[in-house]
Formats: sequence, structure tokens, C-alpha cells
Amino acid sequence: MKKYPDVSSYLASLPPDARRALRTIRRVVKDAAPGAVESISYGIPAYKLDGRVLVYFAAWRAHTSLYPMTASIRRTFAADLKRYKTSKGTVQFPLDQPVPATLVRRLVKARVAELKPKAGR
Repeated sequence: MKKYPDVSSYLASLPPDARRALRTIRRVVKDAAPGAVESISYGIPAYKLDGRVLVYFAAWRAHTSLYPMTASIRRTFAADLKRYKTSKGTVQFPLDQPVPATLVRRLVKARVAELKPKAGR
């Protein structure tokens, strides 16, 4: 696995369509969670909030992925997510479609809400 020193380096290594999609996701995460800290973790972009993983995102051949999407979030947003491939902890957005920025914002806000109560423990 190639190691990237930062998210900008990771994005620069991608084909244009994947880079464009992940730039959108990156911007949405920054806007939805302004206190989150950007890093590379497990070789992909990540954001942490209060020292805990908020989200990871990555580009693949035909899609981008956003994780972790907990069972609670998948249930809450089931209607919105049914047009996307999901699995136990991820949602995939096809590269041949625009990133659903509004949905990504709502998913990130839901993750923030999940993490906030735990930060005070």
C-alpha cells in the first residue's frame, strides 16, 4: 500500500474523476464538522473529532466510499441510501454520478452526533 503524507497528496495521486469526487466529500466534511482534524489513516483520508474517527473516505476504480456508517445511521437514512451500494460499515457513491453532497453532509452530521455523547465519557 502506498503511503501518503497528507490528504492533498492522496488526492493528487487519483484520476481526475475520483479526485473531483473526493474533493467534494472533503469540502462537505470540513463544512459539516469544522472541528474535525484531517489525516491519513490506514492509507486513506480520515477525519477525527475529539480524538475519535469521524469518517474515512477513499476512491476506488468505479466508486468512492465513505465509512464508518453505523447500523444506526444506515437505518436512519435507509430511504436516502437505497440507491447506493452499502455494506456493514460503508456507503459507495458511483464515480459516474455526482457526489450527493447534501446526503454526505447529513451522514457526517449524524456521525458527529454519534460521537459527541461519547466524547464526554
